[in-house]
Amino acid sequence: MRVYKFWVFIVFGLSVGALSCISKQGGPGAGGNDKYTLVWADEFDYSGLPDPEKWSFDTDGNAWGWGNYEEQFYTNKYLLNAEVKDGKLHIRALRQPYEGKQYTSARLITKGKGDWVYGKFEICAKLPRGRGLWPAIWMLPSDKAYGGWPASGEIDIMENVGYMPDTVLAAVHTKSYNHSIQTQRTDTIVLPGLYDRFHVYQLEWEPHQIRALVDGKQFFTFQNENTSCSEWPFDKPFHLLLNVAVGGSWGGLKGIDDTIFPQTMEVDYVRVYQKKK
Repeated sequence: MRVYKFWVFIVFGLSVGALSCISKQGGPGAGGNDKYTLVWADEFDYSGLPDPEKWSFDTDGNAWGWGNYEEQFYTNKYLLNAEVKDGKLHIRALRQPYEGKQYTSARLITKGKGDWVYGKFEICAKLPRGRGLWPAIWMLPSDKAYGGWPASGEIDIMENVGYMPDTVLAAVHTKSYNHSIQTQRTDTIVLPGLYDRFHVYQLEWEPHQIRALVDGKQFFTFQNENTSCSEWPFDKPFHLLLNVAVGGSWGGLKGIDDTIFPQTMEVDYVRVYQKKK
């Protein structure tokens, strides 16, 4: 039996909604939209390391800074950086020397354990705050059918950099549209008090269009131009990534405030829905 999380109200009229997400049984896969069904989820209703049947630790890019000159070392199965407790996943960025780096964190992926073509994705999370942090919820191709980055695509459901407080960005990257040639397709939304509460970061990925939303409010749209895979490589399986980077070409543009650590991205749940066949 799946455990679902609800708002709970306490005295003084306050709500612990800041501590968890609104969640109703079914979501887009039942009741409100019977075209979709839940196909994959992690409710984090256990303790310890992230479920190895659903998540892997991605460490392959540590030696070369992940292409973004990032300053953290992503650890492997290290509870201080990635821990499930109290019904949530905690991804912690720490200031500590390790393998030649001054910071550690975690980068979790579903590759080979959760790969999808199209669907609705919901990730309920509360973001870490502070200059130099770069938390992200995003997707990469599971098989590079059209070639290396960016030819096979990238979907950024949520990115935030600490020197831009309360600002969330969504984007796609393809061979024709990517930040290395300053043609990426992107948009932002400002959420006052972003770091004080959980929000539901959502992606709706269909054959004709990609949409990003926060708490049901759409703020980014990318249309399939029906030209070539250089513009739309989004017809192959993609997987999810959750990580908190430190520094980097974007996250570290204004430097790193070493007084902020430790900082944690908390994830209440991850849910994936697809259309019924």
